[in-house]
This record gives sequence, structure tokens and C-alpha cells, in this order.
Amino acid sequence: MHVAILTFEGYNELDSLIAFGILNRVKEPGWRVSIACPTARVRSMNGLVIESQILLREAGAADAVIVGSGRLTRELVKDTSVMAELRFDPSRQLLGAQCSGTLVLAKLGLLDGVPACTDLITKPWVEEAGVSVLNQPFYAQGRVATAGGCLASQYLAAWMITNLVGADAARSALEYVAPVGEKEEYIARAMRNIEPYLLPKSAAA
Repeated sequence: MHVAILTFEGYNELDSLIAFGILNRVKEPGWRVSIACPTARVRSMNGLVIESQILLREAGAADAVIVGSGRLTRELVKDTSVMAELRFDPSRQLLGAQCSGTLVLAKLGLLDGVPACTDLITKPWVEEAGVSVLNQPFYAQGRVATAGGCLASQYLAAWMITNLVGADAARSALEYVAPVGEKEEYIARAMRNIEPYLLPKSAAA
């Protein structure tokens, strides 16, 4: 299983790297998580430079994709050359968007008729794109999920792990990162947020 996290210039470190860290707690054979960027390196909104691990267009072949967010997303969705590389298929991929990544999915037509979550700054832009924004941290319909708020990335990661590997793997990954003395409460809250939106096992396979 391959999960690609799309990470663009001006990216939000929390939105890409929290999910990256949690997803990498899975130790199943063949499991890998990659940062996909439009260039060899991208700089975050706070100046952190990271290297791309795969080409952006390679994310189209991944089993699951998370579209990360950043301060330049409004400019990104106007870049036809980059948007043309984002070819996703929810009939065979799990798709997730974190905060302003929701705007990317909206512009790709992947949220037509589907309510979504995003951060409060991005909310009006997503609504302008014709998508109804929910006042909650996580929502999924079928194979497409969205999360709002940087720390909601834990829910997006847990949803993907549960659908791709199983609930035990998601709980184990969360247990590793959860605060000491709060692990049981932390894991229970995360699973409570994603359980209404999990795919039937046959659909997740």
C-alpha cells in the first residue's frame, strides 16, 4: 500500500508532517508513505525546506492520497500546469484533503454534492467553489475525506490506516504519538471521530 501526501510551496508543516509521522507508524509489508511535490524541494510557510520523494504525477498511482495545505493554495489552484498533474480516481483510491487542500479537491470536481471540512480561513474560498462547509473536524463520504484544523490531520491519518489496514493498526499508530497519561482518551476520541465514516470492509479492500 502506498500513501502519497501532496506538499506544495508554502505548505503547512503540521498538515503534511503530522499525517506523515502517524502513517509511518504502520509496519505492514509493502506499506510506504511518500511526500509528493511539484518541484524537487518546497519551502514551508515558516521556512522549512523538504525534498520531494516522488513526482507529483506519481500520486495518481498511489492507493491513497492526502492533499496537504498551505498559504499559497489559492494561487496553486490557478496553476493549470500543476492542476493538470493531479489525476485521481476515488473509485480505486482513498482521497483526503487537509485544511486548504479541500479547495484543491473542490476545484478538481471531487467534492461535487459532498459537504466538506476545512480551516476557518479557507472556508469562504471553498464555499465560493460551491462546496458546503461543515463545522466539524472530519467528514468522509465514500472514499473521499476532508479534515479541518491542523491537528485534525490525526483523524485523516487514522481513517486511512483503518480503511487500508484495520482499526488495530490505527490504534497502534495513534498510541505511539498520543500524550503520556492521555493515550486511552486520545485514541478513543480519534476513533469516535472517524468511525461513522469508515468504508465497509469489502469496499476498503
